[in-house]
Amino acid sequence: MEGRRLLVEGMLDGSAVQVFVENLRRGNVQTVVFVDSMGGTAEAAGLYAQAIRETGVNTEVIGQCHAACAYAYLAGKVHRFGEGEQVNALLIPVGTRPKPAELASRWRGEESYRTLAEFTEPPQDGEMVDATDAPPKEKWRPEHGVLFVASPTLFGRVYNTYYCDGSQGRDFTRCELLADADPRKLGVISD
Repeated sequence: MEGRRLLVEGMLDGSAVQVFVENLRRGNVQTVVFVDSMGGTAEAAGLYAQAIRETGVNTEVIGQCHAACAYAYLAGKVHRFGEGEQVNALLIPVGTRPKPAELASRWRGEESYRTLAEFTEPPQDGEMVDATDAPPKEKWRPEHGVLFVASPTLFGRVYNTYYCDGSQGRDFTRCELLADADPRKLGVISD
């Protein structure tokens, strides 16, 4: 805790969910701040997101926020990127490259829950399951998804959105720039 801000660092692997929920239930947290959280499991993302929604707190990203962190972040009442000299980046896993029309609503309200459900819901009755498939909570792939970036400049912040197919590794400069996809307009940053 830092005043009314609860700082969350590292992987959201589920090991600290109970402590996280207890801190939120005390009622003195106004904002959950994710600091350089490079992933975790879809299952943990769902648990963090549920606790954030239930308590109605705001969320903020400082530095990197990937996969599980991104979904937990989107559950905030108000979600924003931190101020300062750092580059803030949010990598949201997606199963396929989103169409331009999808970008306008994909991460708002119920749509953000549906996107996470792609990675957490078990197969439906009658759906074939390949024995080589990973369990549902491990379906997302590292470095694959939509990357929202806010970079500091002399004149303020520059916001860009990219689609990363995973082949670029951690070199996000090789991701495809998405036109007309400002994270503020898309609801990824709400203030």
